[in-house]
Amino acid sequence: MHSRFGRNVVWPLLLLSTSGIAQQSDSCASLMHFKAASVEISKAAPIAAGTTELNPWGPGHSAPIPAYCRVEGVITRRTGAGGEEFGINFALAMPEKWNGDFLMQGGGGGNGVVMAPLGLNAAGETPALMRGFAVVSTDTGHKSHRGPFDFDFMKDEQAYLDFAYLANVQVAALAKQLIAQYYGKPAAFSYFSGCSTGGREGMILSQRYPAAFDGIISGDPAMRTGLSNLAIGKWIPVAFNQIAPKDADGKPIIAQAISDLDRKLITDALLQKCDTKDGVADGIISDPLGCDFDPAALTCKEGKSESCLTLEKVAAIKKAVGGPKTSGGVQVYPGFLYDTGITASGLLRGILSPGPGIFGPPTTAMEVDVEKDALADIQPLVDSMSTNLTTFSGHGGKLIFYHGDSDPWFSPLDTFGYYKDMSVANGGSEAVSKWSQFYFVPGMAHCGGGPGLDQFDLLSALVNWVEKGTAPISVIATGNAFPGRSRPLCPYPKHAHYKGQGDTQDANNFECR
Repeated sequence: MHSRFGRNVVWPLLLLSTSGIAQQSDSCASLMHFKAASVEISKAAPIAAGTTELNPWGPGHSAPIPAYCRVEGVITRRTGAGGEEFGINFALAMPEKWNGDFLMQGGGGGNGVVMAPLGLNAAGETPALMRGFAVVSTDTGHKSHRGPFDFDFMKDEQAYLDFAYLANVQVAALAKQLIAQYYGKPAAFSYFSGCSTGGREGMILSQRYPAAFDGIISGDPAMRTGLSNLAIGKWIPVAFNQIAPKDADGKPIIAQAISDLDRKLITDALLQKCDTKDGVADGIISDPLGCDFDPAALTCKEGKSESCLTLEKVAAIKKAVGGPKTSGGVQVYPGFLYDTGITASGLLRGILSPGPGIFGPPTTAMEVDVEKDALADIQPLVDSMSTNLTTFSGHGGKLIFYHGDSDPWFSPLDTFGYYKDMSVANGGSEAVSKWSQFYFVPGMAHCGGGPGLDQFDLLSALVNWVEKGTAPISVIATGNAFPGRSRPLCPYPKHAHYKGQGDTQDANNFECR
């Protein structure tokens, strides 16, 4: 199958006669009798091609799903805190036409739901299942009762441990057993791909279980959720509360701290300053670390009050974007990038669009005790900060990070900071570049959306790196924000730059510099 990314996606065919297909269907049903300690199989049935998978948090996936064997079950069913039933639920999809590889897909939010095992993350137009991967997904040990951000399960110690780091490796090991039994041979290579919570899970797996996977994709990882919540739930709102007009009760009206006109002024000035650094004015800031925008340039001159920002607004913006610091100036969580999505409104607001957010109404506090909160917000069991990856890299493991430059929940500079620290701890950037890469994604919000190109196939890049030894040079990105446009995503320290001639909508006319 030929994709718009200009490479052939090969779907290797198993040599199956009609009787062979029947035997495979029979062997699928026979997995109901699979026996392993603490494992209950609740379903083992062939699924016809063309079935639409249901997504608990949104619409079904409409791509033509191939025929596959679906196995569902639970590991370690038990009664826990409050009399609630817990257990690590999973769903494994094993396609009729298998490519010989295994992929585990990461979760999102607080997990608690077994998502359709398709392998959508960072796979471009063709999800992993459609390429012939056997794909597994899991709820990591609990059920969500209040949507994707239900963390009530944390009252149960074992459920918290399963979510933090235990469940995924258990599900992966079981999936590998089922794959070997169903196909009559083990998977040749094992991959993990996830974003947000899934990105954190990928990091945890590389750090705690370095032999479990050959290749890992970690996107926009929720790697220090407590400290990112300090930034977006307290530090940034407080910065804007301090300049916001007050209501009749004296409480700040945070949504009025920065006006729509202010946001347009900031966006226009940001683009004027940093857009053309990549050789073309296209509404994309390709080199976020090279963007030297300073909102102080918009400060009102004496006697002027239009098309400018007051000193108070400039100070609040710089404080918010700069990230939480202690009273002594110690940075406890990185600041955010000046990127095109920081003024976005809608469901996923940019950090310069304060208002009701996904985590509920904004705080009305006027101060934040960073020292006290930062200590309380460190979560050693969940935070994925260990940098010694010598075992993971030593067995040939490959690790790709990507992060949206306009992510308003988790700063891309936190992931980038980890990548730099990890590089230092593992022999330096040149040595680490042989097995790990980091990609900034201009304009992209959290795991997608935003004024950027958020569709890209890092999965193919990872497979080629693991199985053929070919390190990615760039990956082509497209997206709904700019129909008809493509750009190369470049591994750090390079970024996309226009060659100076040819269609500026076409990635072929850009290079990584």
